[in-house]
Amino acid sequence: MVRLLKNLILVLWEMFLLPFVFFAALLARFTPKPIGIGLGPEPLINNVYHAKALRSKGWQAETFVDSLYFITNEFDVKLISSNKLISRAIRLSFLPYFFSIFRYKVIYIYFNGGGLYAARVLWVLEPFLYRLAGVKVVVMPYGGDVQDMQKSGELYFKHVVDQDYPKHFRRRMMIRCKVWMWSLYADHVISGCDWVDYMQHWDTLCISHFSIDLDRWAPGGEVNTTGPVRILHAPNHKNIKGTHFFKIAVERLKNMGHDVELVMVQGVPNAELKRMISDCDIVADQLVIGWYAMFAIEAMALGKPVLCYVRDDLEELYIRAGLLERDELPLIKCSPKDLDQIIEKLVVDRLELRAIGARGRLYVEKHHSLDAIGTMFNAINEKLEVRGNV
Repeated sequence: MVRLLKNLILVLWEMFLLPFVFFAALLARFTPKPIGIGLGPEPLINNVYHAKALRSKGWQAETFVDSLYFITNEFDVKLISSNKLISRAIRLSFLPYFFSIFRYKVIYIYFNGGGLYAARVLWVLEPFLYRLAGVKVVVMPYGGDVQDMQKSGELYFKHVVDQDYPKHFRRRMMIRCKVWMWSLYADHVISGCDWVDYMQHWDTLCISHFSIDLDRWAPGGEVNTTGPVRILHAPNHKNIKGTHFFKIAVERLKNMGHDVELVMVQGVPNAELKRMISDCDIVADQLVIGWYAMFAIEAMALGKPVLCYVRDDLEELYIRAGLLERDELPLIKCSPKDLDQIIEKLVVDRLELRAIGARGRLYVEKHHSLDAIGTMFNAINEKLEVRGNV
């Protein structure tokens, strides 16, 4: 009852704000916008690199956020306060929305939405409000923002999502509505990874839009030839990442007499994670989802071999779409069925790790560098006839 009353009050508050939200959009339409591209408002590290990728192609780009995660705080504009009451007021006033419509010609957002993503009802009007404000919208997925598990054909993936996020299913209709809405009304839609399972339309298909600053993530050090083979695993979602299978495989190998160690890391800043990747021999990404993401890219950038389950249908999609060469993926493909055998081969032949790691670095340079992703974004902006390249 208390929760229902709270939601009712918030809805009434949004109805009170509606005339101001509408009038601001109309006013913003006739107001010069100083910055070409804004990325936000969710505090994802992807946006930090995306802004750099855009700048590398000459675009004015900045990140803006209304909260922070532990991973990084390297955002350009932080619409937050250390005072909880002020932060709450910022959220309730939808400051990110008002800020973005007067500042940016284009915003790059995720399917959760833009400045009104946290609204109870106003999010339904967000595409039309940005259009009224003269702001073009490029939308892309990151994972949970599009994952309507009813659309997933991977039964075990459905099971582990329910384990890690037992309330996720309650958001299914909201996710489905937002994916449909932004797919229909955004100016440009990007897809890739396993996100294609949950999307019915895209204007640009890529392997994934994740980019990385290769100057900051440079390989260093030699492969350890003595001591245990150290396998690093970062289970931010233990069941989704298949952490249990990595533990079982390493324990089996230990019982067989192999010198191998599984190092687990959670909840550390990106700088600390980078150090830990540099110190390990192999990185264990995931065994359930069927494609790779930012953790694997960071590891490959540092020249580390990556264990990862890769779905054949996704790999074939990107090959047929001309985005991948056949057998180009440098990931060490594995599954719960053959994981211990795969790791055993790597432990026995450590020198092979260097060659695998080198192929991974070259792959990231080709597909996930600031230049590669910046080129994709540049083509999108030109297609949208965005002005303001500097």
